[in-house]
Amino acid sequence: MINERQENNLPCRKLGRDGPEVSAIGYGAMGITDFYGSDSENDAIATIRHAHEIGVTFFDTAEMYGWGENERLIGQALAPVRDDVVIATKFGWTREYGYDSRPGHIREVLDNSLRFLGVDHVDVLYQHRIDPEVPIEDVAGTVKDLIEAGKVGHFGLSEAGPETIRRAHAVQPVAMLQTEYSLFERDVERLFPVLGELGIGLVPYAPLGRGFLTGTAKPADQYDQSDMRSFDPRWQPGFFEKNVEAVRQLEAFAESRGLKVSQLALAWLLAQSDDIVPIPGTRNIARLEENVSAVHLEFSDNDLDRIAEILPTGGFGARYPDAVMPEWT
Repeated sequence: MINERQENNLPCRKLGRDGPEVSAIGYGAMGITDFYGSDSENDAIATIRHAHEIGVTFFDTAEMYGWGENERLIGQALAPVRDDVVIATKFGWTREYGYDSRPGHIREVLDNSLRFLGVDHVDVLYQHRIDPEVPIEDVAGTVKDLIEAGKVGHFGLSEAGPETIRRAHAVQPVAMLQTEYSLFERDVERLFPVLGELGIGLVPYAPLGRGFLTGTAKPADQYDQSDMRSFDPRWQPGFFEKNVEAVRQLEAFAESRGLKVSQLALAWLLAQSDDIVPIPGTRNIARLEENVSAVHLEFSDNDLDRIAEILPTGGFGARYPDAVMPEWT
């Protein structure tokens, strides 16, 4: 059965062979400014500060999340505890949703991020998406220079495939890979061998299936057009009903053990490897506390078998529409 370990502090995990040590669950800040509709009921700064108060030390933001607004909120919220936390940000998108990882642009974006965050360095700098026009060796070399200059702590990649990871790692060690990974989305498991070989940690974004694994999903047409769930394939007719049924079964299993389905989903991720640190995002303090408490859960083999029976290979429907699906090489 699932056991809850009573601990006062959050356990920590080391991300990658040479990466930072962080809380076993981090905080993904994307949703506090973009992509999940408006929210006038929850105070983002209060939520971020509470995350740190309950033990979270890993905070994830990006240039494109509000084009500075998200980073400003993170910087303001974490200013009093800057030396106690790991802040990650990203470069690589343009405002027109194209790619730009030219070395000069990387430096420009980082300087802006440092200004928005109000810090003199970031602990992790990710390439947000692979730029097909810029050799990954040039990207890795630029980040290496920034690390040597003291402006960056560690290099990360997001949505990169095995060849790209190897080529980048040969120039500047990659501490961690960020991609979508959850009970609903399993594609990254085919990258586990290369991540293990090179000693690279995994940071799953959307670890709750963009909210589907909270048991609160509505059909796509009930979301505002600014909310990405309005066009996510998993919310579309045909797939939506199958995913609802899978979550219903997971909820029943979780409830029989006194858990929320979101806690079950996060604990499942943590059980896959010690090199995994998910970054769920929420603007609600109660949800935040539920998420963080998942680090204290343990699974038996029977528990894992039951979850595998419900979702053996993931959810139903792709994680992005075809036009914006990341391509791994």
